[in-house]
Amino acid sequence: MRKNTPPFSWVYQTRRNHALEHATLQLIAKKTPGCRLAGYSGPYGFFVVGNISTPTLQEALEEALARLKAGEAQLAIHPNCGTNFVTAGLLAGVAAWLAMLGVGKSWRQKLERIPLVVVFSTLALMFSPPLGMRIQKDITTLAQLDNLQVVGIDRLHEGSPVVHRVRTCQGA
Repeated sequence: MRKNTPPFSWVYQTRRNHALEHATLQLIAKKTPGCRLAGYSGPYGFFVVGNISTPTLQEALEEALARLKAGEAQLAIHPNCGTNFVTAGLLAGVAAWLAMLGVGKSWRQKLERIPLVVVFSTLALMFSPPLGMRIQKDITTLAQLDNLQVVGIDRLHEGSPVVHRVRTCQGA
């Protein structure tokens, strides 16, 4: 770790990159309906997987960066983020586990609990979307980009799907 670097700065860098990734993907989706993309963020940037040209990605990236820095924090929250899926899976799994607590060892007793498992899991899935979005907002993304800069876009895979790596750094 460098001198004067706050502990866990990689977490903040990843959260900022995650916000920029989401904003970029949302802007591309608006301009290119039906384009299927996925992203993965880390402390030094993010990957975009999907059949998109580098100039299209760069244009959306520049707009996303400017809009986030201008205060459009809602762009950092994406409805198809993995955070939402993990939240739904975790809540549904815990609900199913709770519904099965105290059940006997016979298959009949377990099968009799299936309706309760379905009800508990369904309720969990109903509550998971707003919770997943809140977790994105408060934990997995950070729309306040401060001095985040894009330092490059690399096209890593020419086949289908195309893979781009967007490199970022914290500027001075």
